[in-house]
Amino acid sequence: MAPFTEGRRSCFLAVEGDGGSDRLTCTAGVAGNMGRTADLKIFAGNSNPPLAAEISQYLKVPLGKATVDTFSDGESKVEIKENVRGADVFVLQSTSAPGNNNLMELLLMLDAFKRASAQRITAVMPYYGYARQDRKVVPRVPISAKLVADLITRAGASRMLTMDLHSGQIQGFFDIPVDNVYATPVLLDYLRQQLNNTEVTIVSPDAGGVERARAIATRLDASLAIIDKRRVGPNVVAEMNIIGEVKDRIAILVDDMVDTAGTLTMAAEALKKEGAKKIIGCCSHPVLSGPAIKRIEECPLEQLIVTNTIPLGPQAQGCGKIKTLSVAHLIGEAIRRTHEEESISSLFV
Repeated sequence: MAPFTEGRRSCFLAVEGDGGSDRLTCTAGVAGNMGRTADLKIFAGNSNPPLAAEISQYLKVPLGKATVDTFSDGESKVEIKENVRGADVFVLQSTSAPGNNNLMELLLMLDAFKRASAQRITAVMPYYGYARQDRKVVPRVPISAKLVADLITRAGASRMLTMDLHSGQIQGFFDIPVDNVYATPVLLDYLRQQLNNTEVTIVSPDAGGVERARAIATRLDASLAIIDKRRVGPNVVAEMNIIGEVKDRIAILVDDMVDTAGTLTMAAEALKKEGAKKIIGCCSHPVLSGPAIKRIEECPLEQLIVTNTIPLGPQAQGCGKIKTLSVAHLIGEAIRRTHEEESISSLFV
């Protein structure tokens, strides 16, 4: 039997005699890994160590040994401290603040694993930064979400696992498989415990989030409302009009992320004027930059429910209105099923 190699896969050729005629057979396999399942290995950058530790605990797989640091001039430095040849590697790293540093860490880690001959490399990004720049809204601007997708692919990622993309079409920016799971099951479990079958309206803060809000409204058997939002500039909202019934009801604002909280707090004020008796906010990604915490504390919002895709800063941790839920088991289960080549469609709620 003689092997020949094509890329990172090998084909084993055998000539079999058959009464005067020969037959050529081919058995495909991974070079140097014939008949063996690739080891699951999990590595993490510096974007969210607590979430990485929770995922590691869920999977009962220790985090891999790697040095992810900076040189004295600020350049990122990555060194993998263990053998990953032929392994199924998952790299946990969001591009939350500091976004540029975390993105560069991810790219360098992907390149390091590619050059170390990992069999498959999955970029696990609980929060995909630059996602809001997904199209040209004015002339002469970049489509940054596409550029980041290209960088991740070229750096060496074989596939991508993320949570609650800002817009679903970003999956099409990648030339590799993308799994976009949702934090909805975690949020729904918590909301069901809090609502006690009271009358509820799920509110989308803009037209783009209607599909997300409708999915939650359907599962909670709640009504749906939409806020018509007019922007005058980035992070600046001029006016809001509510389409739907919120008077004397619990209004739950649902969005994929909260950044400066301008939209969220203005929506809460508008809902209060329309007679909502209680206002709750829900989001997957608590970016919470700039004046976000101050705005949240001063607005009529009673609670903001977030997940731990992004670690909260000290100011956010001290805000009594913010409730954090863990999505470690969701991401961990997606990793397990991906590694074992099982379907993860049941996680797409």
